[in-house]
Amino acid sequence: MPVTESEEHKALRAAVSALGHKYGRAYLTRTVEEGRPATELWADTAKLGYLGVNLPEEYGGGGGGISELSIVLEELGAAGCPLLLMVVSPAICGTVIARFGSEEQKRDWLPALADGTRTMAFGITEPDAGSNSHRITTTARRDPATGDWLLTGRKVFVSGVDIADATLIVGRTEDARTGRLKPCLFIVPRDTPGFRRHRIDMELSAAEKQFELVLDDVRLPADALVGDEDAGLLQLFAGLNPERIMTAAFAIGMGRFALSRAVEYARERTVWKAPIGSHQAIAHPLAQAHIDLELARLMMQKAAHLYDAGDDIGAGEAANMAKYAAAEACVKAVDQAVHTLGGNGLTREFGLASLITAARVSRIAPVSREMILNYVSHQTLGLPKSY
Repeated sequence: MPVTESEEHKALRAAVSALGHKYGRAYLTRTVEEGRPATELWADTAKLGYLGVNLPEEYGGGGGGISELSIVLEELGAAGCPLLLMVVSPAICGTVIARFGSEEQKRDWLPALADGTRTMAFGITEPDAGSNSHRITTTARRDPATGDWLLTGRKVFVSGVDIADATLIVGRTEDARTGRLKPCLFIVPRDTPGFRRHRIDMELSAAEKQFELVLDDVRLPADALVGDEDAGLLQLFAGLNPERIMTAAFAIGMGRFALSRAVEYARERTVWKAPIGSHQAIAHPLAQAHIDLELARLMMQKAAHLYDAGDDIGAGEAANMAKYAAAEACVKAVDQAVHTLGGNGLTREFGLASLITAARVSRIAPVSREMILNYVSHQTLGLPKSY
């Protein structure tokens, strides 16, 4: 893989950065206060071709990959206005449909996901399963009379269901040969009978709300199934690896935004006739935060490169490491930025206080750092499984 970015990627970064700074942190804060999604930024991102940059050209996308989409999200985050739904709609759902969807599903969804006129949420987490995807209890069974699917179960912490046109639901079907349950993916339109949502009251302020979903014998046509009924984990991780890469991009962008605010403040804030940034107690932690963010970006770029090259196994390891490194770097960068500004770090003017909670989320979702350490110790280092 290349260790330096191509001229095309540099140009993409510059263009997206310009778009992000046109809106900025104040715009995103305002949308949260108004209780609405960032529709104007979403529309402009789509109009300029950035939203669907990872989707196939024949279906209205840019023909790139997760490498390009992660650049878009990172630069929007560095400008203070990351779009959380980018992690879900074009990255997870768009990728899964592009790789495994039927021709009809591709024609129906991919152009609309690329131009931003439709969005799709993703539902995998369950109240009693947590990080253990093998304990998912949302089940799908065939109606022998009609061939329809019937889905029953619950999901929690699903982002943006109220504004998404459909949700890609991870359910489990029974293998006729073994009787075991295997994961399968279904497109569930928002207003499908029996598909109910309840908003979760979160302390975290974000444009996208969190929901618990209840599926009560939700009836879906046979063509709601995405891909092969027998593909199992292959299709699931086709979405989860991009999710981890994009979460890393989200965290790195957030960390860069916080760091830039702190550096600017440290240059200008003068105490005892010298900028506070001239003191090593201020300068060195900020330098360390920058180093950590740059190292995390390198692993994110490696993960995206492996995924786009079709190396799902290699991408899985790198994506988990990238997500871990980016989350840790983000939390440290935000903490140090707030500490650099002192009391000003908690004011609305500088826009850092809200990042304290948001940065913490990157350690928790979509998979906790402890589960990543489990993965690396078991899968990479070959140590005995601890769970």
